[in-house]
Amino acid sequence: MMSARPQNAVNLIFRAFSDRTRLRILSILRQGEHCVGDLVEILKVPQPKVSRHLAYLRKAGLVEPRDQGLWTFYRLATAKAPFHRKMLECLSACYGDVPEIAKDEGKAKELKKSGGCCPDSGSCGA
Repeated sequence: MMSARPQNAVNLIFRAFSDRTRLRILSILRQGEHCVGDLVEILKVPQPKVSRHLAYLRKAGLVEPRDQGLWTFYRLATAKAPFHRKMLECLSACYGDVPEIAKDEGKAKELKKSGGCCPDSGSCGA
């Protein structure tokens, strides 16, 4: 039987995957790091909502932040447990056919091409 801590981690990951906005964020981050402003632009939701979902994903251990100047960038966290790895595999395999997620991924690619958070300097992103 699993101890309380791993069980809590599993519960957090399941809850993270149970929300449409969080699934959309995770899918976008599969392509690579994005700043909060880019996520707001892609998802067309208010910044406080995106930040709240990112905080939940951080708590679940699914994303990692990186601060650079005025910007905070997020990327998928490296899977540290088999369950985490399998859930990320499911994200890749299961949600590619969801039209909303496919649109988000297309928007993310276009935004990356235009420079995203810092189109003029191009120096704030990774």
